[in-house]
Amino acid sequence: MTNGYRPEMIQHAFIDFIGSHLQPFWSFTVPKLRLVARYILSDDLIALKFETNHAFRRQLVGSQRGWQGGQHLNLSVLIEGVYHQRSYSLLGLAHQPLWWHDVTIGNSINSGARKNQPPYLAITIAIKPQGLVSDYLTKHMAFGSVINSSVPSGSFTLAQTSITVQTKSAAEKPAFLLFIAGGSGITPMLGLITQALDNGHQVTLLYYSRTEMLPFKNQWQQLSTAYPAFTYHLVNTEKSDTYLAGKRHLSVDSLLALNLPLADTQIFACGSQALLTGLYKAAAKVTLPHNKNLRDNIIVENFGHALPDFNFDNKQALDRKKYTAQHTVYLRARQRQFDSSTTLLNAAEDAGIRLVHGCRRGICQLCRCNKVSGVVKNIYTGKMSSDGYESIQTCINIAMTDVVLDI
Repeated sequence: MTNGYRPEMIQHAFIDFIGSHLQPFWSFTVPKLRLVARYILSDDLIALKFETNHAFRRQLVGSQRGWQGGQHLNLSVLIEGVYHQRSYSLLGLAHQPLWWHDVTIGNSINSGARKNQPPYLAITIAIKPQGLVSDYLTKHMAFGSVINSSVPSGSFTLAQTSITVQTKSAAEKPAFLLFIAGGSGITPMLGLITQALDNGHQVTLLYYSRTEMLPFKNQWQQLSTAYPAFTYHLVNTEKSDTYLAGKRHLSVDSLLALNLPLADTQIFACGSQALLTGLYKAAAKVTLPHNKNLRDNIIVENFGHALPDFNFDNKQALDRKKYTAQHTVYLRARQRQFDSSTTLLNAAEDAGIRLVHGCRRGICQLCRCNKVSGVVKNIYTGKMSSDGYESIQTCINIAMTDVVLDI
């Protein structure tokens, strides 16, 4: 008998279809999560703990079968017969236990969960209750409910740092890392900071919040005690005695007050557009040696999809008018076109054209497509593309010339 194609007698997809009707949590191929607990982290931040299914654990990449600090999950949530996709940051790391406040909401912490679970059988995200999906997950989703999920992904990780990585065994000068967060932007920082400290970095956290109950306050204190290389500043914008350099919000004085070698410091920032705009404005006022630009040291995770104002003086304000001038975007496969002076995704929607998208903030990658020609600019990093064929995200790029997309 010759060797050749041997079709599966029973496809995994068919088994999944039958199995999902018998046990919704079971699947060969689809990562799924089951809600087991909720925790109040602050006045406006709630953590959700999920049990992971076999497909989720099997698809985790790497020898540690975990994830990197700063990564996120894409969740597919069914609400009133309609699936909604959202991205949420992961708390902590797979092999390190999380600390929790004693206060919980809803059922007890182990509602539906197994005790003494091995690492990475449970996973936790933090959500600010706002919007349709977040409100459903934090207030209305029943314990034991099952949702589809991606495996952890995202590039807001230590691997993106351009500063020399320091390990415990290295002899060279340690790298300095500054983590800046506002509001729910603190969510990915716990895993990032823990991983950075384990790798021997000098770490500083600067966190801004409007609430009395600051998330992870006890955790930051414990990390500070365990790691002399960790310092933190928790700023409650409603309390002047917590201000840094006497400033309520992030400013150049705030950055300088940290007494860091900024030229050699990698900055990770996550929060609202107002926070990120303040950071870029402050960075522009910092003078570094050898014509270095502090902005080049900044890596951001973004909330929202409004076009941030990165203009620092009148000349650049004039340049922005040129950047947001209208250009024509051609969709080659659909034989459609539209004018764009904002992000490609928003401009398409303004023209009545539906494009695939998810989070609208450059995280989930669902809007990624191939650009055939033309130049686009990333609204968060300011990076300009080439004029040729490449992969881009429509939710975070604006057209700088006429653009052809392979859509």
